Amino acid sequence: MQLEIGKIGQESAHQLAPLIAAYAQEMRRGAPRRPDEYYAELLLADPTAELLGAHSDNALVGFAIYFDLPETITGHRAGQLDDLYVAPGARDHGVARRMIEALVEIGRAREWAHLRWLVPETNAAAIGLYERVAKPAPWKSYVIPIIERD
Repeated sequence: MQLEIGKIGQESAHQLAPLIAAYAQEMRRGAPRRPDEYYAELLLADPTAELLGAHSDNALVGFAIYFDLPETITGHRAGQLDDLYVAPGARDHGVARRMIEALVEIGRAREWAHLRWLVPETNAAAIGLYERVAKPAPWKSYVIPIIERD
C-alpha cells in the first residue's frame, strides 16, 4: 500500500466525515452515525487542533488529531495525540505506525519533550501496536464526565 502522510485541511472535509462517523461507531459500539461534513469542516478549522491524514490512492484512509501543548515540568512543549483512526480496509498495512512516526518527526522539529496519548483499555489491537512503538507512561488516567453521551 502506497501511503502519503501529511497535514490535512478544509479540502479533506468530504473524505474525513465518513471516517469520523466510522470511528465514532467503532468506539461507542452503537448505530452508525451519518457522516457530518459540517463537523469535519469545524474540526479542520479548529485553531487548537491539528490533523494528519493518511492517503492511499488519493483516498483518505486514516487520520490523527493532535495538539501542541505547553509541558510545565520540562519547560518545553509536548505533543498530545487525541485520536488516531485507520479505516478497516487499510489496517495491517502500517498506517497507524506511519502516522505516529510522522508525529514524532513533527515533535523533533518543534522540540517537543515527548508525544503522549491515551488508549481505551479494551482496544487490544491499538495497545499491541503502542507497546511495540512506545513505552507505558508512569501515570494513570482518570476522567470526570461533564456532558452525558448520546
